[in-house]
Amino acid sequence: MAADPFRIRDHVADFDDVLGDIRARSLATRHSLAMEANVAYGNEQDETLDIFLPDDAVPGMPIHMFIHGGYWRMFSKEDYSCVAETITRAGAVAAIVDYSLMPKARMEALVAQVMKAKAFLLAHADRFGAALDKLSVSGHSAGAHLATFLFNRSATPSGIASAFLLGGLYDLKPLQMSFLRDEIALTDEEVRRFTPMHHEHDPATRVAIMTGELETSPFKIQANAFRDILAVQGLEVRASLVPDGDHISTVRDLAVSGTPLAAALHAFVANNASEKQQ
Repeated sequence: MAADPFRIRDHVADFDDVLGDIRARSLATRHSLAMEANVAYGNEQDETLDIFLPDDAVPGMPIHMFIHGGYWRMFSKEDYSCVAETITRAGAVAAIVDYSLMPKARMEALVAQVMKAKAFLLAHADRFGAALDKLSVSGHSAGAHLATFLFNRSATPSGIASAFLLGGLYDLKPLQMSFLRDEIALTDEEVRRFTPMHHEHDPATRVAIMTGELETSPFKIQANAFRDILAVQGLEVRASLVPDGDHISTVRDLAVSGTPLAAALHAFVANNASEKQQ
């Protein structure tokens, strides 16, 4: 029987080692960067985010959201604090977002939560020394999927200047026949409503789509298909492969100074800031 292309552990030999490194880096980040932990963006227990500030914080900084992955059913913001290292080095406030997990919560709730987190940041940017017109977002895997709902055309103007999507899932239908069938049991209605390829998006949002060269084929196919859909909808969008990157090493490298992915995220965040200042 062929290996499930969506079961990442089956395709990444050092999965546990890399995940352990990510968590260790995140713990170090939580001790080294100035932060405000567990800021409530809603009333539910899972509706919190962590704010990390640059060492040279100044008024009017950009603010950048990061949404973690885990196939909507595992991990938390604490596991991915390390991404704030790159965001803050670029001179931005980092907001690492938590959300409820499936199957206890359903996809509708998760999408509503990240939208609520965005609304909170836009309403309270000045509390963190940031400017509300300098909001960008990134996400990995399921987090990239959730990030797409922050720049839907239905919410135009979305308030999202740019989106950095890494290893994302943009068509949910194939997941119904994957190992996730038993873990999160996506319904036909959830697939219909929450497949990003079925939605219109804000043409004012610039989008970067990145996928590891060593990812399984569905991730690469979906990335290219979503790029083409966004381009037809009038968005400025580019898609690229990360050399030698797999699904888990790529998200680690977002936080590792000197890697191509950290450089790409740094430039992405910094460019958003400089363009808004012009």
